[in-house]
Amino acid sequence: MKNLCRNQDLISVKPNFFRCLLGAHRSHFMNNCFYDGMQHFMDTLTRMRAFIDVVDAQGFSAAARKVGRSKALLSKYVRELEDELGALLLNRTTRQFSLTESGNTYYRTASEILKEIDSLSDLVRENNTDLKGRLKISAPRTFVDAEIGQSLIDFGREHPELSLEIVSDDRFVDLVEEGFDVAIRITRLEDSGLIARKLDDFSLKMCVTPEFLERVGEIKHPSDLARLPCIIDTNGRSHNNWRFVDPASGAGFSVPVSGHIEVNSPIAAVRAATTGLGVAQVPEFIARSKIAEGTLVAVLDEYLPTDRGIYAIYPHRRYLPAKVRTLVDFLHSWFRKNSQTDALRNSV
Repeated sequence: MKNLCRNQDLISVKPNFFRCLLGAHRSHFMNNCFYDGMQHFMDTLTRMRAFIDVVDAQGFSAAARKVGRSKALLSKYVRELEDELGALLLNRTTRQFSLTESGNTYYRTASEILKEIDSLSDLVRENNTDLKGRLKISAPRTFVDAEIGQSLIDFGREHPELSLEIVSDDRFVDLVEEGFDVAIRITRLEDSGLIARKLDDFSLKMCVTPEFLERVGEIKHPSDLARLPCIIDTNGRSHNNWRFVDPASGAGFSVPVSGHIEVNSPIAAVRAATTGLGVAQVPEFIARSKIAEGTLVAVLDEYLPTDRGIYAIYPHRRYLPAKVRTLVDFLHSWFRKNSQTDALRNSV
């Protein structure tokens, strides 16, 4: 009887025992599968980043110096990525380096994936003041070389933990294609797939020296410019057809101008105007100090268009990186503060 009871006890215990054992094995199996999957995912991300670093740096050696890893390790990661995908991503010899068609497709998509991952990480950490990472910024030379370019330098000083790459270029870069986080643009805002935040108003100034005006007489209408020597800034969109707006009707019109001085810099144009060589059409923030000190005077203000602004442009993303938001907020505050300072200075 005692043995029978023992057997019954054993029979009653067995189902629970085997269920626990089976559950333990299943849990162990699932945990292993999850771990293996995550490990594979992280390995793929590492290889993906290595590939993008190599492409961005245009070579393994340059990428190794930039990211602080060995050339052999980066080469290993890229080779493993190609093996995983079953496709050649890079054409590489001792002297040449180029993307294959598959590599170009993978690069564009992988770049966006990594940006989304980095943006998500930034979003989680956005309340943390310990911002880290790299910001690639495009800005016109006109902006960078002028006093307002100090805004980017001030941001870098305030956030030394961020690495800033400021690319001064007057063309409209493709932010997504070329990997820019933010672009500063002086433009009329047009509909696009990009997000824009206005930093400040933008206006042009027609500048001449007082002595030049004494010599040629008063400039009353834009049409007067056709008979006067003008300094052509080939960097501007209008070149030698300067755009104006009729103050009464609001209608736009242009005036063809000419002169024996052509430059591709508004700073050089101001310098030429300051020496009395003619009329210059330049951004107000470039001519501001010369006008304030009386070296130059502004003419035809009422005919100049006011439909452009200074904008911070960034790609539309579901998660805006905290470092991008911090930069844009800083620039917006910087321009408000300095615009108010200029207004107070001019009122004195």
